[in-house]
Amino acid sequence: MSQALIELEDVAFAWPGQAPLLDIAQFRLEAGEALFLKGPSGSGKTTLLGLLGGVNRPGQGRIRLLGQDLASLSQGARDRFRVDHTGYIFQQFNLLPFLSVRENVELPCRFSKSRAARASQRHGSVDQAAAHLLEHLDLNQPGLLARRAGSLSIGQQQRVAAARALIGQPELVIADEPTSALDADTREAFIGLLFQECRAAGSSLLFVSHDQSLAPLFDRHLSLAELNRAAKPREA
Repeated sequence: MSQALIELEDVAFAWPGQAPLLDIAQFRLEAGEALFLKGPSGSGKTTLLGLLGGVNRPGQGRIRLLGQDLASLSQGARDRFRVDHTGYIFQQFNLLPFLSVRENVELPCRFSKSRAARASQRHGSVDQAAAHLLEHLDLNQPGLLARRAGSLSIGQQQRVAAARALIGQPELVIADEPTSALDADTREAFIGLLFQECRAAGSSLLFVSHDQSLAPLFDRHLSLAELNRAAKPREA
């Protein structure tokens, strides 16, 4: 079997003094795959995403991203590895409202030399990479690049957040409930654009949502509640 982009083996996590929150025997995300992970409130999805990003370390087991065991790295090395290889679209978008649209999109390249180099190699410069992504995400209105992010509509902020996640061609894009504030037509249009840009960048997509109606759009879909042995009653 070929090496997965992400691979979890016997991963368990518990907050100090509390019962185990996650206990996952195995999980894989293949290179170039678009995976829908159903993660309702209380299922441990936020903790899982923290583990995949190297923010938290598992109590046991291994988490490999691009073959690298994240737990073997120091906190600083995990942070650098995350920004080099992973783009995030957060539920609340987490844009910096006082920065311009362009400045928000280019932020990952300020913290990652490798993403800045990939953006420049593909498009000529980081600025041109940001403009290209925004155009492909239907954000090419005159003057929009210079507008403050806080002045945008919810739909526009969502697409700016997607461009920020995608700039510099990270191998992994994680989207955490990014469509929860959108209507059905806008949701599907956004996901179509996201698929298109992930394919163009060669990125795998891990899309976490409680909205099961979106699952058929993806290559594969899983339920975190079914993966997580800590959420299941023990057999007598």
